[in-house]
Amino acid sequence: MNKLIDPYNREITYLRVSVTDHCNYRCHYCRDEDHQTHTKRSEVLSFEEIAKIVRLFSELGVTKVRLTGGEPLLRKDILDLTKMLGKIPGITDIPLSTNAHLLTPVADKLKANGVNRANISIDSLIPERFKEITRDGDLETVIKGIDAAISSGMSPIKLNMVVMKGINDDEIESMIDFAIDRGIDIRFIETMPIGLAGIEAVDRHYSEKDILERVFKRFGGKLKSKKAQQTDGPAKALHINGTNTSVATISAVSNNFCSSCNRVRLTAKGELILCLGQKDSVSLRDALRSEMSDSEIKQLIVDAITKKPEKHFFDSVIDNISSSQMVEIGG
Repeated sequence: MNKLIDPYNREITYLRVSVTDHCNYRCHYCRDEDHQTHTKRSEVLSFEEIAKIVRLFSELGVTKVRLTGGEPLLRKDILDLTKMLGKIPGITDIPLSTNAHLLTPVADKLKANGVNRANISIDSLIPERFKEITRDGDLETVIKGIDAAISSGMSPIKLNMVVMKGINDDEIESMIDFAIDRGIDIRFIETMPIGLAGIEAVDRHYSEKDILERVFKRFGGKLKSKKAQQTDGPAKALHINGTNTSVATISAVSNNFCSSCNRVRLTAKGELILCLGQKDSVSLRDALRSEMSDSEIKQLIVDAITKKPEKHFFDSVIDNISSSQMVEIGG
């Protein structure tokens, strides 16, 4: 029992861990305006519980653990968790997903503790627009956080821009220029109909096809297909010749990547989520807090993986999608 293989012969080597479902930003595609987080502290996994779950997953072949939220840097003493995870045998890749608002003072320490790279959300380079999308976020602070991550030596650093028709789709080219100037990567993401906020964002969907048309029109012959790396995940990347930047798209709706899915998600409350587009889950928190042995919990994980679906149906059905907000399940 040292590998996790789902019913479609996909090996699961990647665990996304949401350390909190709180966020200091309220991006309108991630949570609806009235959404409030009322999670009790007792409901959330402790760092020791997270580390134990990660250790059990590592014994089942998982090598990559991404820290997400909400906003993971809101979790008090997050540096203690990163230090614990960095000591787990078999875990060779610990990326961070963050909005970078709180990143500047801790970037160097995160890197020292084993957080080797970062994905940073930034949906506009226009301060007032950024503030509107994030519902009061501060662009200058985020850019300082991006620069702190670069200075720390984290690599690769990838900017994540959710492209929304009529909202920020006119910034595709300027966002690429921003990434080129800093020698980092940029990924353009389609909106996904997850939860009420995501479903409401369907009308603002801007397809991968439209994104790539803009990219090719601007950069033409400078683009070269990039050989897929482990760090690319579901993104399809193009390198811009003469730069240190690659451009990628994540198209969960118009061109899904389910056939190569190698990931599952652990929520802050300890629910193991097998697919963003399905409701099946299992509580590892309850298992940990019972008298189950490590071997029994690992068998529970193995059994759960047998329920991982072949694919989602974002492009045709939304009734089966969890009512949870994206902020609650770690993206």
